[in-house]
Amino acid sequence: MSRILIPVLAAALGLGACATGAGGPGPAPLNPGARFALQVEPGVDRIALAVHDEGLSDNQRRALVALAARAGADGADHIRVEAPAGGDPAANRAAWEAKSTLEAGGFRVVLAAYSAPDPRAPVLAGFDTVRAVVPDCSTNWHNLSATAQNQTAANFGCAVHANLAAQIENPRDIVSPRAMTPADAGRRAVVFDRYRQGQQTAAPQEALISGNRVAEAVQ
Repeated sequence: MSRILIPVLAAALGLGACATGAGGPGPAPLNPGARFALQVEPGVDRIALAVHDEGLSDNQRRALVALAARAGADGADHIRVEAPAGGDPAANRAAWEAKSTLEAGGFRVVLAAYSAPDPRAPVLAGFDTVRAVVPDCSTNWHNLSATAQNQTAANFGCAVHANLAAQIENPRDIVSPRAMTPADAGRRAVVFDRYRQGQQTAAPQEALISGNRVAEAVQ
């Protein structure tokens, strides 16, 4: 009996190693949500300002204001202004003027230098961004008629996540949720007061969406 038991145990251990060994594929995902997930990748929104002896032009100041608006909409916590190394007075002046323009809009600005072949190289201003990763759903297809194992297709669910990644307004929401806005204390008091009086607490609805008026509007 021992001659039979040893090969059986060896085969069982071998199968276990194949299923759970390091670097193995592991168990198949149970659903598309476990197979695909929304992800982000780093990016940068940056503008280059040419250096002039007379300082920043009106167009450059407008570009900085637009940059600050994008940074505010993106939720960036600071903007980085980089001047070319070399100590050129005009370049340093442009960097400080860019810093002052951005700080006037309420942004925290980090001033730094970067290595450039020309001390009159452009002054750079920008902020770090995140972009949603849109998966390429055309690279992983197999025979959809092979259903003997009763498993979902390997690409099932990819299009849903690709559409979400392409449409999401702020990819930072993928990393962490936004904070809740304060509650409307006035509206809350009205609802509680009506509830205590046994009245309807919902706000009045338009006549178009009450009863069967919706069907009439569709017609």
